[in-house]
Amino acid sequence: MAAPMDCLESIEDEGCAGRRASGVEVALPSDPAAPAPLCPHGPTLLFVKVSQGKEETRKFYACSACRDRKDCNFFQWEDEKLSEARLAAREAHNQRCQPPLSRTQCIERYLSFIQLPLTQRKFCQSCQQLLLPVDWREHGEHQLSAGISITQLRRPSQLLYPLENKKTHAQYLFADRSCQFLAGLLAALGFRRVLCVGTPRLHEQIRLTAPGEKSNMKSLLLDIDFRYSQFYLEEGFCHYNMFNHHFFDGKAALEVCKAFLQEEEGEGVIMVTDPPFGGLVEPLAITFKKLIAMWKEGQSKDDSHKELPIFWIFPYFFEQRICQFFPSFRMLDYQVTYIHRILKLERDAEVDYDNHALYKHGKTGRKQSPVRIFTNVPANKIILPPEEGYRFCSLCQRYVSLENQHCAHCNSCTSKDGRKWSHCFLCNKCVKPSWIHCSSCNCCALSDHSCSGPKDGCFICGASDHKRSNCPHIGTSRRANKAVRKQKQRKSNKIRTEPLKDNP
Repeated sequence: MAAPMDCLESIEDEGCAGRRASGVEVALPSDPAAPAPLCPHGPTLLFVKVSQGKEETRKFYACSACRDRKDCNFFQWEDEKLSEARLAAREAHNQRCQPPLSRTQCIERYLSFIQLPLTQRKFCQSCQQLLLPVDWREHGEHQLSAGISITQLRRPSQLLYPLENKKTHAQYLFADRSCQFLAGLLAALGFRRVLCVGTPRLHEQIRLTAPGEKSNMKSLLLDIDFRYSQFYLEEGFCHYNMFNHHFFDGKAALEVCKAFLQEEEGEGVIMVTDPPFGGLVEPLAITFKKLIAMWKEGQSKDDSHKELPIFWIFPYFFEQRICQFFPSFRMLDYQVTYIHRILKLERDAEVDYDNHALYKHGKTGRKQSPVRIFTNVPANKIILPPEEGYRFCSLCQRYVSLENQHCAHCNSCTSKDGRKWSHCFLCNKCVKPSWIHCSSCNCCALSDHSCSGPKDGCFICGASDHKRSNCPHIGTSRRANKAVRKQKQRKSNKIRTEPLKDNP
């Protein structure tokens, strides 16, 4: 499920499609064989701070899933040595932060719950838990919902309240329009199994069939929200962290995922993922490549050239970054829309203001969605709905938005954001209508941009085909920076140790 969209415009303005001058980046560990320390969300990631294009020398481990240390305060320097007592305390903390019920217990409770009469099926809104009769007394003073139907159990995303922190567990879910379109598109393309990585509403849509009706598609949901564990059996859900490829329930869950991907020798399966928009692209790409490798284990040697079909749903201004890791991906014009579940406290009672609309599609004065589909499925096979403002471009051989006009100079429909883009003959490409050509930067940018900002590409050698962390000259750069720091430190020490001279 996607991350908060209220920050998307600022992310784009900061140049997220290129490089940021400051922030953090994922780093390679000094010893790749050494296991990363664990936090409640699984193995941590190694990061390095970057300031004005310069990389700090000391790396640190932090949580892979949480971008705010208030949600997970794990922090450890890469070269830090911890005592046995601190390691034991950390292990105890990690255990305390795990879900109260195991996966097996959740399944047993679900099977018992659906056998209850409708009048005895209760759900605790305060604890977000399905209740059996033995639990009623313990939850007697909580806010309860009674008469939970099978239909409600099949749509848990509507039954569950949003978690408190939207940055870690963002409650931006597919709007019905996009959800139904995606499910219909996958069926039209002939897929029989869908691996839903962080897309709970699509998972529900695929599994929704009329009583007695047989579905042509199967779905498996991988999601970090453990509450879904109580609504699905083993083959329907795995508690999963997509930022570090961590299955919280261990090997058993991993085998469920592997069997799903490798069924029918890997034929007829597609992965659909909707990661948090605030997450770094690199760890996501690493995880998706591990899922691809898992799928390929079930392929014969003759099929080694095949690719796992993927729909990666992300804002359009991450296109360059995503295509850097997956060169075969292309961006579709389809605008994915969302609803936002808002939880408001009123008179000490929880009131759910469901389906707050955000980034709807259309031209009625509402903001259009910046979210697109990146895929390796051939674009000419994907039909976008004409009634929603899409047309087929015979020159590009793909569906595009009505506003996206074909540029004869670029030989492509070039717009990314639904507006008509203009061709700049100096840049030799189409740019946003709000951009102008800057003679100082020798490229197009906003009229009020800063000409002194860092350029795209590697900050060490200036090449555009790799990041700073992968630069072949990084060792030379680090040695030079280290020498400069030592020289500055010697000068500083000399100044401190010199005696003060009396004024004449």
